[in-house]
Amino acid sequence: MRTAGNDAAFRGGIAPALQKGLKNHGPHFEPVQLDHLTTEARNPATEGLDGLSSVEIVRVMNAEDARVAEAVGREAEAIARVIDVVSERIQKGGRLIYTGAGTSGRLGVLDAAECPPTFNTDPSMVVGIIAGGRTALTTAVEGAEDSPELGAKDVAAINLGPNDVLVGIATSGRTPYVVGALQYAKSVGAYTVALSCNAAAEIIPMVDTAITPVVGPEVLSGSTRLKAGTATKLVLNTITTGTMVRLGKTFGNLMVDLRPTNSKLHSRAVRIVKMATGLDMDQAHAVLTACGGEVKLAIVAQLAGVGPDEARERLVQSCGHVGRAIGQK
Repeated sequence: MRTAGNDAAFRGGIAPALQKGLKNHGPHFEPVQLDHLTTEARNPATEGLDGLSSVEIVRVMNAEDARVAEAVGREAEAIARVIDVVSERIQKGGRLIYTGAGTSGRLGVLDAAECPPTFNTDPSMVVGIIAGGRTALTTAVEGAEDSPELGAKDVAAINLGPNDVLVGIATSGRTPYVVGALQYAKSVGAYTVALSCNAAAEIIPMVDTAITPVVGPEVLSGSTRLKAGTATKLVLNTITTGTMVRLGKTFGNLMVDLRPTNSKLHSRAVRIVKMATGLDMDQAHAVLTACGGEVKLAIVAQLAGVGPDEARERLVQSCGHVGRAIGQK
């Protein structure tokens, strides 16, 4: 995982944004137009929220959450298109970059951070950038999202290039920080994706592919960490999981490229070898140990009946796809 926003960038990018933001305080307040955004609308189903019992709150929230998966499902073709592009670009040495502010940025950083332990990827393959840098992961950095210049500066700092895919995450579809990042990405030839929960998002016309799961008004008006946040997480999970499947990081539905960095993950690795090969736990542990703890190597060695060196050569020839290495696909 990488996050943008070192001290110099923080001082140089956010301070001007704060100065700009002062216009919205005092007698000359200039409101940001939000009335047209579905995610800012008032939900008629929860107007009496503060008068509900705890169990009624749970039930109404659960009913609203049930709408999220359907909204994401309606974006299946756009998400699949992004998976195809990301996997193709990564095979050419490119990267998947997420950028956003607030909840959107945190979810991008989270999804990026979970790829190395789950799929044994290099931390530079999937990168999460949040407006305001690491501080913004746990503390609101006021004004950070209001600077398109900071968005452009942060993606430029990671040497964004034509082989990369930039996913700009903005529930509202108008976050200046994300707009700046996407505009810079376009200028250097990167493939651009907009992820928003509003159908008429301002960032849609400026990208190659738009993903817009419209989840409707939030239970708590404007609190987009709720349904919009859940939809965002589902989309990001699907993009990275689908990409890793395309890249050969799975065998069937097994995580065969995980990195066993602790006792739980080591036990999981043994279980995966057991399920893939039909060995018992002791046998699976022995094969995994003989293959240096590499799950893919152990599975290919066992199912193809070859030693670790031959198994590794097969994996190289199959570009890491276990099924192809053992002649199943």
